[in-house]
Amino acid sequence: MGLYFNHSGWLFSRFYSGAEWRLKGKEKKKTIYLTFDDGPVPQATPFVLDLLASYNVKATFFCVGDNIKKYPELYRRILQEGHRTANHTYNHLKGWAHADDYYFANIMACEAMMEKLEEDLDMPKEWKEVRLFRPPYGKMKSAQCDYLKTIYRIIMWDVITGDFDKIRGAEKCLHTAVKDSRDGSIVIFHDSLKAMDNLDYALPKYIEECLSKGYQFKTL
Repeated sequence: MGLYFNHSGWLFSRFYSGAEWRLKGKEKKKTIYLTFDDGPVPQATPFVLDLLASYNVKATFFCVGDNIKKYPELYRRILQEGHRTANHTYNHLKGWAHADDYYFANIMACEAMMEKLEEDLDMPKEWKEVRLFRPPYGKMKSAQCDYLKTIYRIIMWDVITGDFDKIRGAEKCLHTAVKDSRDGSIVIFHDSLKAMDNLDYALPKYIEECLSKGYQFKTL
């Protein structure tokens, strides 16, 4: 498993000017912005949606275009249940590894897929007008970020749970999420097959712990 950092920290938040890592003070009540990356997939996304519904919690899903193409009704279900969706490239590309034009075209292909499926859905006007993007792996060139922020809100994270890491294990995933979350945290889980073992254990306990501490959950 590659190196990653549980908490964004001040240093990493300076890499990409204009990107959003934490939204402290946006709401009057203590708030956490729960996000899910890499779906939609039938092995994980329905589980997440059912769990969120049981707690009346809303979240933001950063979707991969190829998965949207494979499971369009699952993408639509996310929106129909009051969650927000966002762009995570069409093929889960690492911006550092690709030429700018190729990377941007891949993002736009995902955007076109999303917009096509949203045409007849009743969703907030802001969600259609203000679009969100998160780079897979959190990696893109600074020049890519400079261009993309003219089109999107670039969403990074304050807490990454590491749920995709089977070696880390479910208990440590939960401990990390609870310990590092704070008012305004943008928190990453994954609605992906490889995250399911950790997700099944950690996500309900994380939501319960945050609610018990007086937090509310909001979409971005």
